Amino acid sequence: MNNKKTLPSAFDSVPFGSIFSEHMFVMKWHTDRGWHDAKIQPHQPLQMDPGCINLHYGPSIFEGMKAFRTVGDKHIALFRPREHLTRFNRSARRMCMPEIDVLFVLQKLKELILIDQEWVPASPGTALYIRPTMMAVEKTLNLKVANEFLFFIVLSPVGALYKEGFNPTSIMVSTQYTRASVGGVGDVKTAGNYAACMLAQEEAKAQGFSQVLWLDPLERAYVEEVGAMNIFFVINNELITPPLHGTILPGITRQSIINLAHQRELPITERRISINEVVQRIDDGSLTEMFGTGTAAIVAPVGKLLYKNTIHTIHNNTTGPVAQQFLKALQDIQQGHAADTNGWLDYIT
Repeated sequence: MNNKKTLPSAFDSVPFGSIFSEHMFVMKWHTDRGWHDAKIQPHQPLQMDPGCINLHYGPSIFEGMKAFRTVGDKHIALFRPREHLTRFNRSARRMCMPEIDVLFVLQKLKELILIDQEWVPASPGTALYIRPTMMAVEKTLNLKVANEFLFFIVLSPVGALYKEGFNPTSIMVSTQYTRASVGGVGDVKTAGNYAACMLAQEEAKAQGFSQVLWLDPLERAYVEEVGAMNIFFVINNELITPPLHGTILPGITRQSIINLAHQRELPITERRISINEVVQRIDDGSLTEMFGTGTAAIVAPVGKLLYKNTIHTIHNNTTGPVAQQFLKALQDIQQGHAADTNGWLDYIT
């Protein structure tokens, strides 16, 4: 029986993350043995007991990173993989999970991608999305730190995250729900964070908006994130983004843009910014751009903002030059059109 998967001819019409390559990497951890049984195997369903601790209490973490084909299809390169895997370990520590050996996992990831290299798309705006995941798999209904964990990596060739592509999206400010709590796990990539966001996301979609803009959990006054992305504003030609203070995920794309802004001598400030200031600045014209950043979307411009039943339009609902500049700069590095002077690429071939 031939189980070989067939690559689609184009990715524009394929929903993000809905198809997977032929192979996956897996390894197990046990209190008595540490990490063991590391192997690359065919992509297949996981087997776990219905009493698995992850199914009941949710100890699960993940990462998202990408591999790209460089110009002329000469090489395959990973974008900042060590930073992603280091952040994965940060999530593991917070969730009482075992840390991985970053260099060992990176080597196995490269081996996996080499086996499935035909699944790395080459057309502009595409990439191979990489999803490392760890979950507790001990069979117990006791609420405790597990003795057994499963780690795996799956690969998914992708195009644009949002149907709008690089056109501006519309977002709704959530005043009823919050994404994270002070002292909680909002600054790590644990599955429960994203599950808790879904109701607000569905309510935003029901009103015709693509994403939710999250406010701080205490005062419900200060902007934190948009959807599953970090957020940036351009106000009076200055780039502004909320600071990391325990409820915001430290995005790798966020930090890359901060680095690029400093290198280009673009004024950039990390400071708290209230939703009232955002609205006021949009209305008086001093806020000229707003965009989200993350691994999946890279840069996602915002054209409309709904807050307290009023829609505020940004940059005439068109993509601004700063968002365009950063998307091009990152894509040029990722795809080999520009020199990787920061050492962000890790070549596989």
